Amino acid sequence: MLTERGSRIFYFLSRLFLNAGLATLAPTPYGVGIPTKTSGLSFMPYVYILKSEWGTYYIGSTTDILQRMRHHQGKHSRYTKSLGKVQLIFKQEYPSLSSARVVEKKFKKLKRRDYIEKIIKDGHIKINP
Repeated sequence: MLTERGSRIFYFLSRLFLNAGLATLAPTPYGVGIPTKTSGLSFMPYVYILKSEWGTYYIGSTTDILQRMRHHQGKHSRYTKSLGKVQLIFKQEYPSLSSARVVEKKFKKLKRRDYIEKIIKDGHIKINP
């Protein structure tokens, strides 16, 4: 059973994940919830799109979207460091990291702003891995 402090921390973190759209699990008294690297559970691979405050798009892929966003916002990523503030505006889940990387590579080759905006509007990347 979780302590009162542990329950409050778990509730806060689970709400943070839920509000960010990164989880669909509700907190339980048994401490079951969001997977972590130490839990042995894996994160799902994503292709994601960031938009800078100047309207520039960045396309990437990762298995840990929270950590990757921290890198982008903390100026640890070479390309996004020059973009200023970035916001996650789209993400799509894939069955494996290799398929997400293939889609990311094909997507980056397109380099068309109108295509990126259509994907964001439609809510789905229609590129096969």
